[in-house]
Amino acid sequence: MALQNAGFDLGYCKPVGQQAVDYGDLKADKDALLFSEVLDFPLEPPIHSPVILGKGATTAYLDNPADFPYAQAVEAAARELTRRHELVIFEGTGHPGVGSVVGLSNATVARMLDARVVMVVEGGIGNTIDRLHMATALFREQGVPIIGVIVNKVLPEKMEKVRHYVGNWLTQKGLKLLGVLPFDKSLSYPIMATIKKATWGRTLIHDAYLTNKVEGIIAGSLVDSHDFTKEKNLLLVVSSKRVCSALQRIMQLCKIHQVKNFPLSGVIITGDGGYVYDQFEKLPCKQFLLDKKIPVISTPLDTYGSVLRISRIEVKINIHTPWKSQRAIELVDENVDLEPILREIEVEAG
Repeated sequence: MALQNAGFDLGYCKPVGQQAVDYGDLKADKDALLFSEVLDFPLEPPIHSPVILGKGATTAYLDNPADFPYAQAVEAAARELTRRHELVIFEGTGHPGVGSVVGLSNATVARMLDARVVMVVEGGIGNTIDRLHMATALFREQGVPIIGVIVNKVLPEKMEKVRHYVGNWLTQKGLKLLGVLPFDKSLSYPIMATIKKATWGRTLIHDAYLTNKVEGIIAGSLVDSHDFTKEKNLLLVVSSKRVCSALQRIMQLCKIHQVKNFPLSGVIITGDGGYVYDQFEKLPCKQFLLDKKIPVISTPLDTYGSVLRISRIEVKINIHTPWKSQRAIELVDENVDLEPILREIEVEAG
């Protein structure tokens, strides 16, 4: 987005993807779909997502490599995008070696496309430098130039320390530190649809509101420990026997503390190995949940199991989390130096 705002006619491609979504009669990588919305271009899977290594793809390739002209598909997509746009962003997938099994590691693809690399690595000092040492070696082995490195998800209080030590290490290796992005808690918030999947849930009401974001969790037995003047977008995890009493107590506390907006994004009704369709239909608080447009999910897990599964969710930016896309753009604008990238583009154009 920053390069687009700088005036470039920008194209995008995810040469090798791992997670497919249906797009009409075709399939595309989920990141290609996300970027088509963020950058506002019509998605053409053969061009913007030419190769997807889904389940069974690698063994099928190893059995009959000639049946899968993956490299030709990537090259054809790159030619078309280069013809259409003055600058094309090719997004990597996973670590630099991902895709090696089909001859299309990130480093190999970058060499094939004569691309320069901006490397993004998660924050820290020792582990970050260790990962950078391995990652940069693969690209250098292929003769791929690295424009610089962005360190992501760094705790705000450690940003200067990371900038100092990682920056010095990169300088010794002849590389540039382009920026350090702070960890932003809002980017780690899941939505109800993600929680439903993680807990093997089934929607009881308000499937249309599963895009609600969740900033925190309330156990039904611990409602009184929460401060609803400060907490919002919460998920209530509770058994069918306690759901109505928990909701009533939340309403009482909101009234006492003059909280105008009801603080729940959703409710998970826990089970004991089964789902609670019949029990939910008989709940006296069902109409309240319908009126408030609060999505309700039933899970066969108990409260502990539900919270444990939710805590292990790996949250990603996707088309259902537009606030995350916008916040990520803001973080890049605020913390990344684009000048080295722009200079590389000018050198290439010249």
